[in-house]
This record gives sequence, structure tokens and C-alpha cells, in this order.
Amino acid sequence: MTKAAVVWLVMASVAAPLWAGQSLGVVDKEPAGQESVAVITLDQLTQVVLNHNHVLRAAQWGVDGAKAGVKTASALLNPKVELQQGQWQPSALNRQSVRAWSIAQPLENPTVRSARIQAAESGLVVSGQQLAMAKNDLAAQVRTRAYETLLYQSEAETAAETLALLQQVRERIRVRVATGEAARYELIKADAEVIHARERQQSSQLLAQQAWLDINRLAAGQLPTRWKLAATFHDDVEAADLVQLQAQADQNNPELISLKHELERAQAQLRLVQAGRWPGVELRYGENQEPNLRQTTWGVVVQLPLLDQRTGPVAEAQAEVDRIKTRLEGRRNELQQQVVLAWRSLEMARLRVEALGQGVVREAEAALRVAQAAYQFGERGILDVLDAQRVLRGVRSDLLQARYQLHAARIALDQLAGRFAHAS
Repeated sequence: MTKAAVVWLVMASVAAPLWAGQSLGVVDKEPAGQESVAVITLDQLTQVVLNHNHVLRAAQWGVDGAKAGVKTASALLNPKVELQQGQWQPSALNRQSVRAWSIAQPLENPTVRSARIQAAESGLVVSGQQLAMAKNDLAAQVRTRAYETLLYQSEAETAAETLALLQQVRERIRVRVATGEAARYELIKADAEVIHARERQQSSQLLAQQAWLDINRLAAGQLPTRWKLAATFHDDVEAADLVQLQAQADQNNPELISLKHELERAQAQLRLVQAGRWPGVELRYGENQEPNLRQTTWGVVVQLPLLDQRTGPVAEAQAEVDRIKTRLEGRRNELQQQVVLAWRSLEMARLRVEALGQGVVREAEAALRVAQAAYQFGERGILDVLDAQRVLRGVRSDLLQARYQLHAARIALDQLAGRFAHAS
């Protein structure tokens, strides 16, 4: 076989996998005897985490405690009963018993009672909204981590395709170096490319495994041993209207609702402290029984606010009301800005996906085909083909990142709008 024929065979063997290798994919085949892989949708995954997450269950106990607080605030004041017994001895030989008893019933100011109950009820709503906020944040975290895992898996699959292709290219270069048709530098560079591709694949696989473990940790280890997510980066992401999203965030965001009810609780606490300046009233009835005398008494005890007029507690309660008002207004403005930023991120990611998917990726693929053809006819070296392959790999990686950012921005908007707050 002539030298030209050997060169032509090497070129053909390199070009064929380069042209066909772009459509390669990783297909999981289950070995015989192993349990099947459970397919879980994104909604099912979120539900499993919400049902078993320890932090969420602890927040539920906070709601139960707030319910008990409402019962405590609604309770009536207990009466006070006093019993006394002694001896009456008018002479050394005459000893008789003496008894006395009394009952007292505090009368609570209706304004004080109403304010205390309202403060407790507002506290119950605050606890419920804190639970909803925990659900909202946890559901958004799970969904974001799920798409992050899909990103790492896609990167690992792309790296595996690239590694297989580079190993084939490296073998062809080794043959050319052994026959003296190529410099050893080309083999060294091909070895470096193979090493880097293997590192990228292993790194992406490790990150994907860590993300799966993190999701299972959020679910308190209740996920199946072997499972996969029934979702892809190609899932449709619905368009978002900015004005509608801002209105939904203002009405449904659990953190904002929680602050509103915290303000109501602080205002009720202020009324409670102000009503405490009114005199407290206590009714009393008593009887004293002596040998020749029975005495009955009625009385009213009034606590006059002369020395302590509750100016300090009133000022503290008013300061708390003003503080929560400031927090509420600041958080409302901040929330509107967060919605705008997330919406802009969504639109930018959508434009990036369209630009990369329809333009840049195609141009990189065309550049690779040109490099392959030039290499086939001896106009360029194999290193030019590797460079074109590296550019295409980078563009595809950017496309994966853009798709991930698109889904992450949509999840962030749903979180700000409180769409996950009332998941069962």
C-alpha cells in the first residue's frame, strides 16, 4: 500500500466519526436482575419532598403552637377562693372554732380581651404564612436543583460523546505519528484533549450525583433507590406578563402576607397595652363565722394607674408598629424589583436560547464540517478539527446553560408570585 493510500484511509477513518458523532447519545440499559428505575415527574418529586422534609414538619408544629395560643388568649380569668380557720378562746376553759372564706372574681376589660385575642389570631395567621413561605421556598429549591441536575447530566453526556470521539481521533493520530506522517506534538495535544474531556465528564457526573443526593436529603431519604426525572431542558416555558406577575406577587407572596399580619398583630398588641392603662376591677364576696356572729362582706377592688401609667410599654408597642410598617413597605418595593429582575433574566435567557439554538450552534457545526472537509483534502491539520470541535462543544455548553437559566428564572418568578405556597 502506497503512502498516499495510507493517508487517505486515516483521513476517512477520522472524518467519518466526526460527521456521525454529533448525534450520539447516552442510553441507559438496565442490567438483568436489577430493580427497575422509577420515573418521577417534577410535581411528584416536589410532593415527596414537601411530605417528608423535616424543616417543613417543624414549621407545622409552629402552626399548632399558634392555635394553642389562640385558645390561651380566649380563656377567661379564674376566680380566687380563700379559706381560713382558727380558734377563738375567750377564757381558759372555753375554746371555739372560727371560720372565714372569700371569693374574688377579676373582671377583664373587654377591650383588653378583644385586643389579646386579635393579637393571637394574627399570630396564627403569621405562623400559617411562615409555613406557606417555607413550602414556597422549598418547592422552588427542589425544582431548581432538579433542573441543575439535568444540566449536569446533559453536560456529562456531551462530555462522554466528546471523549469517545477524541479517543478515536487520538488513535488515528497515534498511527500517523508511528508512521512518521505527523509530528509527535499532535499526539501530545490529542492526549491533553482526551484527559481534559475525561475530567469534564467525571466532574459533571460527580456534580449530578451530588445534586441527586441533595434532593434526597431534602426528602429525608424517602426517594426510591433508583429513579430518574421525567423532565428535560426542552420542556416549554410559558411566557410571563410583567404587570400580572407584579400584581400576583403583591397579593400572594407569603412573606408579604406574613408581614401584613405581623403588622396587625403589632397593632393589636398596641391596643392591648393602651387598654392596660384603664383601672382593673375585681369583685369580692366573703363570710366570717364566729360563735355568736356571722359577718358577710361585699367589695370591689380597683387598681388605679397612678404611679405606672404604662407610658413605656405603649411607646415600645408603637415603635414595633412603626418598625413593621417600614419593613412591609421596604419588602413590597424590594419584591417588585425582584420580579422585574427575574422577568428580565427570563427574557434574556429566552433570547440566548433562540440565538444559540438557531444561529450560533449551526454556525459552529458548519465550521466543524468545513474543518473536516479541509482536513480530508489535506488543507488543514487534525488540530484545526480539534479546535472546531472545541468551539462547538463550548457553544453547546452555553446553550445548556441558557436553557437552565431559562427554567431557573421561571421558577424564581413562580416563587416570588407565591405559586408554590399552598402545595398540599
